[in-house]
Amino acid sequence: MITVFGSINMDLIATTERLPKPGETVAGNGFATAAGGKGANQALAARRAGCTVHMAGAVGKDAFAADALALLDDAGTDLSLVSHVDGPTGTALILVGGDGENMIAVVPGANGLVTPADAETAVGGMKGGDILMLQLEVPVTAVERALSAARAKGVTSILNLAPLIPDAPRLGRLADIVIANETEFERLAGQNGMDAAAREVALIRLHQETGQTLIVTLGGDGVIAIRDGAISRAQGLVIEPVDTVGAGDTFCGYFAASLDDGLDFASALRRAAVAGSLACLKAGAQPSIPSSKDVADRI
Repeated sequence: MITVFGSINMDLIATTERLPKPGETVAGNGFATAAGGKGANQALAARRAGCTVHMAGAVGKDAFAADALALLDDAGTDLSLVSHVDGPTGTALILVGGDGENMIAVVPGANGLVTPADAETAVGGMKGGDILMLQLEVPVTAVERALSAARAKGVTSILNLAPLIPDAPRLGRLADIVIANETEFERLAGQNGMDAAAREVALIRLHQETGQTLIVTLGGDGVIAIRDGAISRAQGLVIEPVDTVGAGDTFCGYFAASLDDGLDFASALRRAAVAGSLACLKAGAQPSIPSSKDVADRI
């Protein structure tokens, strides 16, 4: 069983010919809403991969709450650990210009009200061997409590170091498995501008210090990871990406699901890398998270 403890958002997306200057009003030419949040996206990916998934987090008591949960609900995700709190559901206000540039304002809303007590509740129903997946879009105190509670119960914790907040390196040391992109891994390692050789050296050093499983996603160059002293690599599909939004969340969700399914580490990396590639093939307001059949057909 997988429990995802994290954020649930509604994205409000407007398009214009160009982005406005400060104080300027411009005409828009399109508008869309989309369920989002890294927690919700990763839960949806794990569910589409075929696993039993519980989503733990919070939405507000507003008109956005039901829509923010709709995709998860339709997919059969257990939402009993989602609280409905006073105030707004988390939102991202996104303005996209004709040249593809954007302006984004994120309002945490209910995500900012997730508490350490919520973390205890989320982990409380889990047992040894279950998987807890986390990100960094809810308060640090809640993430830290969830990681500590998971370790005490023998639950495997997977922390995606995104977004890259100041506490990310410290929290990263508390998880069993850490997933980071290149920039996030540099922060974790305390070393900027690493090339491939330096990255591998840093992976080995951190693994020797902590014993953790460390995974670094490299976009079109695939994935490099270390587990039990051994370096592993996996390649996704050779594609021309259309939209990379949600690819990292898809990787995380499919990786957790693959471990939950009992796949060996190398196979889990490969399956997740292929799923992440497929998520880049379509553009749209919603992240294009593939089905388990779509992924299986391409491995």
